Amino acid sequence: MFKVFDVHTHTYPEKIAEKACENLGHFYNFEVLGKGTYADLESQAEANNVGGYLLFSVATNAHQVPKVNDSIAALAEYSRSRGFKTIGYAGMHQDFPDFEGEIERAVSLGLRGVKIHPDIQGVNIDDPRLLPLYEILEARGMPIYLHMGDNRPEYQFSSADKLVRVLDMFPRLIVGAAHLGGYKSWDVNVPLLAGRENVWYDTSSALWAMSVEDAERIIRTLGVERVMFGTDYPVVNTREELERFFRIPLTDDEREAILWNNAMRFFHMEEA
Repeated sequence: MFKVFDVHTHTYPEKIAEKACENLGHFYNFEVLGKGTYADLESQAEANNVGGYLLFSVATNAHQVPKVNDSIAALAEYSRSRGFKTIGYAGMHQDFPDFEGEIERAVSLGLRGVKIHPDIQGVNIDDPRLLPLYEILEARGMPIYLHMGDNRPEYQFSSADKLVRVLDMFPRLIVGAAHLGGYKSWDVNVPLLAGRENVWYDTSSALWAMSVEDAERIIRTLGVERVMFGTDYPVVNTREELERFFRIPLTDDEREAILWNNAMRFFHMEEA
């Protein structure tokens, strides 16, 4: 059985999880299948040989940033105490007044990167307000993880051309480009991003929206060595997402890389 690291998960406090899942479903016009709680995520992990995950949360305004980061750090620490190789990434907002100070604090809390959701936050990837954040992360060697893509014309905040402009300005910036580089906009995004050696990708909210043939083609175009498995929990069920993944005609070595080994390299957790 393959070990699995899920590089794209979101959970919410139990008292707001149901409402948060409803809001997420309304924003994207799809059904959210998970409960959105850490307990449900862990239950699915234990049933599917998931040994760790990357936890995210989105700061929808600047005032939320410290609280979001405290919450993610505490949850990641709790998850590690439960035996998982769990990592937390800080949330950040374009209007937060002190990127440097909050990044320093986030690192002290054990957080190891930053997550931005341009579409939900209403900010273009290449917005001038975010450029100082990228400069700080590039200097520290910390990754920025980005929601990428959308085929709705009113949600073009995370189009690949904007990311390319950022990469040209910050050539050593490490980027996690979610959803195989572009949720429902793969035809446009993938050709622009392929070949960028400091960009990594996850399979979250992608496999259910494309054919097996397209999934294989896109994974090979982006590079098997830089693609990681992700569910986008609570959007999908872990078991069903793994079933989709195993339908893709990959070798066992390629599956092992995407399901576990690439994440170990991305997070610098290579095992002896």
